Amino acid sequence: MADKVRRQRPRRRVCWALVAVLLADLLALSDTLAVMSVDLGSESMKVAIVKPGVPMEIVLNKESRRKTPVIVTLKENERFFGDSAASMAIKNPKATLRYFQHLLGKQADNPHVALYQARFPEHELTFDPQRQTVHFQISSQLQFSPEEVLGMVLNYSRSLAEDFAEQPIKDAVITVPVFFNQAERRAVLQAARMAGLKVLQLINDNTATALSYGVFRRKDINTTAQNIMFYDMGSGSTVCTIVTYQMVKTKEAGMQPQLQIRGVGFDRTLGGLEMELRLRERLAGLFNEQRKGQRAKDVRENPRAMAKLLREANRLKTVLSANADHMAQIEGLMDDVDFKAKVTRVEFEELCADLFERVPGPVQQALQSAEMSLDEIEQVILVGGATRVPRVQEVLLKAVGKEELGKNINADEAAAMGAVYQAAALSKAFKVKPFVVRDAVVYPILVEFTREVEEEPGIHSLKHNKRVLFSRMGPYPQRKVITFNRYSHDFNFHINYGDLGFLGPEDLRVFGSQNLTTVKLKGVGDSFKKYPDYESKGIKAHFNLDESGVLSLDRVESVFETLVEDSAEEESTLTKLGNTISSLFGGGTTPDAKENGTDTVQKPSEKAEAGPEGVAPAPEGEKKQKPARKRRMVEEIGVELVVLDLPDLPEDKLAQSVQKLQDLTLRDLEKQEREKAANSLEAFIFETQDKLYQPEYQEVSTEEQREEISGKLSAASTWLEDEGVGATTVMLKEKLAELRKLCQGLFFRVEERKKWPERLSALDNLLNHSSMFLKGARLIPEMDQIFTEVEMTTLEKVINETWAWKNATLAEQAKLPATEKPVLLSKDIEAKMMALDREVQYLLNKAKFTKPRPRPKDKNGTRAEPPLNASASDQGEKVIPPAGQTEDAEPISEPEKVETAGSEPGDTEPLELGGPGAEPEQKEQSTGQKRPLKNDEL
Repeated sequence: MADKVRRQRPRRRVCWALVAVLLADLLALSDTLAVMSVDLGSESMKVAIVKPGVPMEIVLNKESRRKTPVIVTLKENERFFGDSAASMAIKNPKATLRYFQHLLGKQADNPHVALYQARFPEHELTFDPQRQTVHFQISSQLQFSPEEVLGMVLNYSRSLAEDFAEQPIKDAVITVPVFFNQAERRAVLQAARMAGLKVLQLINDNTATALSYGVFRRKDINTTAQNIMFYDMGSGSTVCTIVTYQMVKTKEAGMQPQLQIRGVGFDRTLGGLEMELRLRERLAGLFNEQRKGQRAKDVRENPRAMAKLLREANRLKTVLSANADHMAQIEGLMDDVDFKAKVTRVEFEELCADLFERVPGPVQQALQSAEMSLDEIEQVILVGGATRVPRVQEVLLKAVGKEELGKNINADEAAAMGAVYQAAALSKAFKVKPFVVRDAVVYPILVEFTREVEEEPGIHSLKHNKRVLFSRMGPYPQRKVITFNRYSHDFNFHINYGDLGFLGPEDLRVFGSQNLTTVKLKGVGDSFKKYPDYESKGIKAHFNLDESGVLSLDRVESVFETLVEDSAEEESTLTKLGNTISSLFGGGTTPDAKENGTDTVQKPSEKAEAGPEGVAPAPEGEKKQKPARKRRMVEEIGVELVVLDLPDLPEDKLAQSVQKLQDLTLRDLEKQEREKAANSLEAFIFETQDKLYQPEYQEVSTEEQREEISGKLSAASTWLEDEGVGATTVMLKEKLAELRKLCQGLFFRVEERKKWPERLSALDNLLNHSSMFLKGARLIPEMDQIFTEVEMTTLEKVINETWAWKNATLAEQAKLPATEKPVLLSKDIEAKMMALDREVQYLLNKAKFTKPRPRPKDKNGTRAEPPLNASASDQGEKVIPPAGQTEDAEPISEPEKVETAGSEPGDTEPLELGGPGAEPEQKEQSTGQKRPLKNDEL
């Protein structure tokens, strides 16, 4: 028995280890019961959440709007976000940042940096010599990188989601433009880290839109491929995507819907913002013409005036989409001069004529990358706010050659809904219907390396090699392994972008560096020295292009193999543990997929690999004579990465940025808390001063009491005006607590008198109903009584005590003046009602669940007592059946009677008569027979 217990101990340890893992997962789930998505556009963002009971809901901001402007106002002592920041853009344009996403991942010499400076000259951009990027210089003390500003916005979006979900949220899926390269995607991830968000995935906004479209049309997807084109023109850019929907067979869940990105085209600067900027320029010119000859300054030199004009241009663009003309007007544009001018849609289209010519460009790019024609496209669907411009739709409709453009999708919220669906799918806390997403690589990535070759005996030369790692429009996420042969010493290789010929010259300049990373390997020569008798299988580099489209080098290994003689040796500890876990769950061995180019580890029970001669494995009894097998040795190689496109923030700098944002958030929370305390104090003063003149308050207070309270309130109001600006949150809360304590007695008396009528009426009703219930309970006949005398006496006592308490308390309260503390309290009335109701409910529940006592049946089917003059023999008398008839047979009855107990099928059922003079029916005995009726039995 002891041996058996000892054998079970390892299994028990494994069980406890598994339980610990499950508990850890459950604890992790408790913090991730809600997930969020952020559709981060150039002009605005949409936030969505999923939590238990709330499937895929758009978050409302503090103004109860579903869309929030991506604007931040940064001042010395406060920050503003969203609509509040948008209103501050007019007052303080220099400190109000917008469209800063265009600077993410860009070095100072990037054309987009110069374009941003030209569009928004009020912002001062400073140079960061460490990363060759730019910062926003708000003041001599304040400067922020674009990643830090984006981190503030993401943190604000998280606070909106948490307020809406009423619980903490950490996990998020964030949308990014499909044309973001590696540097831009890493910048977004760093901003998310600054905001304290755990990014489940960076999903391309076009992919999120396509996923939302497919999820809500799952039933329309079948095994026949459907090609849909999405044309998304937003504020800052335009993207055209070709998506194929089809049902495919998966290993995990059988037939499931799938979307595959087939083609992508884009224009980084074609969008609503450029149209608004041209309208702003037109309005500025009209205003200058109106003031010509007045020696007035150019309105373009006034940042506040230009901010007003940009806001009016945005409104004008929207109105002209539905009207042929509109009057632009701004009060006090500059120098207290009003501006008013009429603008027509024709003028607007002439201003943006060259922009409309660029509308078909992304369509052609998408078709070329997908290697498809327009005839294969079933539908073109519009997405994005700028597609509402009529001229855009006219040009696009002509370019695609369709009868109409699809508008059967929410152009503003589709990406946010698709992203939050993906967030729920990636989270452990939710189970969603599978939808396979196959995204596509936009920019190809390759590996370049140089090695020495011997072309002729004694003549050596260097050969430059290129190996495509991830091809253009290839699917991701995926892992790749590249093997470097003929290297026995340390060497370097380079990771670069592949052929970017599909980009125009201007796009290439905006794209930035085409070289990603130089990888320096250390330890290759040492690995060869460590295994001199082994055969080298090359240096294997393991790459991963994850769900966010971010490339990483997981590891580099030097792999060796040799042939060794196998022997009958004991299982290793690891193998025993694996077999134990498999036996616990009844599972067998499943070979790992060779996704990373690694070999599957075989257990002793599996079929061994054949040796070089191809000899089959030996029988069970000849394990000691197994043939030679391959032994694989893997030595990890040291890696040094030199980032060439845009260096990431060092960890210490990143930690400083995180701390900076946390300090700003804490300062904002403290400011909000102080403002809340000041508002509460001010509101209490005004409300209480008004109450002192109301009749209900004057009735329960004396003139002296009201004068005392009024004097304290006036003093507090004066203090708040004079010293409240410098008062701390604690001081404001203490002042409010002092006033509340002073007025506590007055408010209590008023509130009690308001509650009396309702409470006393409810008590009277309960007493009346309880008395009626008790009276009815006492009228129940003794033979049917279900309540004991003790129970009814107890209820009667509680009723009497309650009546007595009520009458005595009312009499005592009538003697007290209204200005004194009342003795009739609402809480006491409620306590008395609860005690009385508890007794009544007890008896009601007893009556509800008590079964009635059994009684004998009389002629009418009701129970009756046996006759008083019937003897014991009469009560137990039975009729002996005739010979040959069973005891269950029906006794012979009189002709005028029809019995039902033994009637054959088809006989009619007689009517039972219960009135006087009716013939009594025979009473059925327990044996099934009927006894003769006695004359005295009714």
